Amino acid sequence: MTEPLRIVFAGTPEFAAEHLKALLDSPHQIIAVYTQPDRPAGRGQKLMPSPVKQLAAQHDIPVMQPPTLRDAAAQEALAALNPDLLVVVAYGLILPQVVLDIPRLGCINSHASLLPRWRGAAPIQRAVQAGDAESGVTVMRMELGLDTGPMLLKAVTPITAEDTGGTLHDRLAELGPPAVLQAIAGLADGTLVGEVQDDSLATYAHKLNKDEARIDWSRPADELERLVRAFNPWPICHSTLNGEALKVLAASLAEGQGAPGEILEASKDGLIVACGDGALRLTRLQLPGGKPLNFTDLFNSRREKFAIGTVLGHQEAAQ
Repeated sequence: MTEPLRIVFAGTPEFAAEHLKALLDSPHQIIAVYTQPDRPAGRGQKLMPSPVKQLAAQHDIPVMQPPTLRDAAAQEALAALNPDLLVVVAYGLILPQVVLDIPRLGCINSHASLLPRWRGAAPIQRAVQAGDAESGVTVMRMELGLDTGPMLLKAVTPITAEDTGGTLHDRLAELGPPAVLQAIAGLADGTLVGEVQDDSLATYAHKLNKDEARIDWSRPADELERLVRAFNPWPICHSTLNGEALKVLAASLAEGQGAPGEILEASKDGLIVACGDGALRLTRLQLPGGKPLNFTDLFNSRREKFAIGTVLGHQEAAQ
């Protein structure tokens, strides 16, 4: 066992908090945590601390929340901590070269994809959306480029036909922490050498846009089925039904042909809707003012809303 390291952790969402938990349970010393400034959240738009900040506070770890790491004062504050290593997980701020050069052993990042595939902001959702057979976590050395650094190790998991963005996120949040601990051990004793990424194989996971969640029924059914899974739990795919918003939380492929968006069948087994190629069986929906429900329950209570021949997405939802 190598000597415990002085580590600064930088991260923001729950995915990052899972990594911080593992580091707190390790022999290493977490000397400070960096996280995004508190953001307004919920109906009241109250300022809310990030999951990483909440966890750090529970363990009495100093929390830094600079709006940027590009200014000299923030850089000097980090340098004064004299860290051996900076561990970055879904932090959300760009790290300039002067910051990357501060820790004795450099900076490492846990990224939720099998690099160089899906560099960027939304690797989990893009992997499900694309129909990838597998995903994973890559621990890499950080450099100035976006997720371009040498890869230290990978942990792999299959993507199942039932996986959503949420279920894959949770599985990767379990895979990542032990991979980071293994990478730290290898860096500390000098046994881990990074593998340079092949840029010709790189793809980019662009940030999710709410507009992408609007279902275009002219698209093939298999493409839309993956989109529904990828965008659950956020931003949730949606359409309209007789001018009212309709959220689609779960769907499967079905037989049938018709005009894109046309309701072909409604039964306790689901709502079958025609697509540009094939059809989808919608099995979990949410109507305005209601909670998400299995279609069986909606069919029993609101059957009249789902008349055969009605076209979804035909009218915009009332604002």
